[in-house]
Amino acid sequence: MSRPRAGAPAAVLNVWTQPGAPRERVVARMGEAVKIAVAAPPEKGRANRALERFLARELGVPAAAVSVAAGGTSKHKVVRIEGVSPEALQSWVKASLGE
Repeated sequence: MSRPRAGAPAAVLNVWTQPGAPRERVVARMGEAVKIAVAAPPEKGRANRALERFLARELGVPAAAVSVAAGGTSKHKVVRIEGVSPEALQSWVKASLGE
């Protein structure tokens, strides 16, 4: 897949991460955030990279299009996803949670 072009839509997702989980998945809503479990441990940015890869794979965008914009050392993160509209992101969240 090609890189998102300049001016392409972008969305922001508030995430509560659960590092060291047995499998990667969307777990639940937590207020305005979405809880996402990742298998990687919370060491040296591994959980952040796992979260970025998980979201890229699930949303069908290149890994470079997903970045932790805030909260790099916290369980609560703000993730920016280029090439995905806010509406499409919310639809994916609802589908992932079976809503």
